[in-house]
Amino acid sequence: MTKELHNELYQITFAGRILDGFSEAEVRENVQALFRISDERTASLFSGATKTLKSGLSHADALIYHERLTKAGADVQISKQPAAAVTPKSETAGAQPSASSDAEPATANPPGSQQEAPLEFTGNGREYFGIWIVNILLTIVTLGIYSAWATVRNNQYFYGNTKLDGASFQYLASPITILKGRLIALAVLVVYVVLSEMYVEAAVVFAIAFIPLVPWIMVRSLRFKAVNSAYRNIRFDFQGRYGQAFMVAFVWPLLNMLTLLLLTPLVMKKTHEFIANGSRYGTTEFALKADTGSYYRFFGKGLLIAIAFGVAAFLSMRYVDFTVGSIIAGAGYLALFGYFMAGISNLFLNAVHLDRHGFESRLQPLQMVWIYLSNSFFVVLTLGLFTPWAKVRMARYRASCTGMMVSGDLNHFVAAEQNRTSALGQELGDAFDVDFAAI
Repeated sequence: MTKELHNELYQITFAGRILDGFSEAEVRENVQALFRISDERTASLFSGATKTLKSGLSHADALIYHERLTKAGADVQISKQPAAAVTPKSETAGAQPSASSDAEPATANPPGSQQEAPLEFTGNGREYFGIWIVNILLTIVTLGIYSAWATVRNNQYFYGNTKLDGASFQYLASPITILKGRLIALAVLVVYVVLSEMYVEAAVVFAIAFIPLVPWIMVRSLRFKAVNSAYRNIRFDFQGRYGQAFMVAFVWPLLNMLTLLLLTPLVMKKTHEFIANGSRYGTTEFALKADTGSYYRFFGKGLLIAIAFGVAAFLSMRYVDFTVGSIIAGAGYLALFGYFMAGISNLFLNAVHLDRHGFESRLQPLQMVWIYLSNSFFVVLTLGLFTPWAKVRMARYRASCTGMMVSGDLNHFVAAEQNRTSALGQELGDAFDVDFAAI
């Protein structure tokens, strides 16, 4: 019986009926969002005739589709698919071929094909200014205690306004947990300062003893950010190990210095691997698929840019005019700044994969430099009051240049991940809110 159930194919059918507690307008909107189809195709699904939304499914996959559509308010049915309805080339709708043409384009791409799900940032400076200014005032009034709540409010705003395929990200950290971590860090700093003032030798011993804790803090901070971030109610996770963090924090940088910085591209690749390969979306692992040569080529181009501007600036200062040479040197600095600021993000994200899905980043160096310089100018001009607009502007540009290359059906992937994570459960635990990132 189990073998038969495993080999049989199933289909999802819909006759336009609405479950109790939902309005037709609400269900239409939910179904259209799930399948990403036009208004005309959505209307045809609610015409009253039985339509086949998806065919050729295993029983487990059919249950996933049924659960997602039921949550959307659609009264869908699972039925066995007639053997004659399956062809080697494509899935059909069984008794209603025309229904398949209505719904099939929205469910999945052909195997091996990809479509881009763009990232979108919908926040605006005026709205964020209200959050930002209140955070500053309350942090000052409470002598810094409110900073933990300010961090949560800031992250919730930026996460909530960042959307992938129409769904927002979520930030779930507790301010109390962040406050505890900061109080511990403050206590450690106070102890070190007191020791350094009273007993210098003890302060040195204390600092040396703290070194082995650095990799542990790195792992805990990355895990804290991951497990408190979610997409479609599925949390991220980080499972990097202490030994890997120790290599990234100490061993690889030391070897890089001993080789006169010749290992810089390799050190960056190892850092990216540590972050990407240790990350999870639910139970699914991220992976960095990049060769070492691509990192050396990237840094090689940066070195050539630096040499070209350096030589031009030197010759101009010596044979033309010092001012002209200084301008060329400044232009070279900005060129390198933009090249690395945009390039490192592109290099990392373009190499990251999640199961069969990839990512794409198209940040432009000149645009990054322009946004950074103009933001800095207005922040200084307004004595810092332009900061919310500057942050929103950069977040919007980064999102507009980033997308997920979806292979197949993202809704199906997320639904399957929901089933796995709900069965597995997740431990949150205590961690540290310390900045450490790949880009």
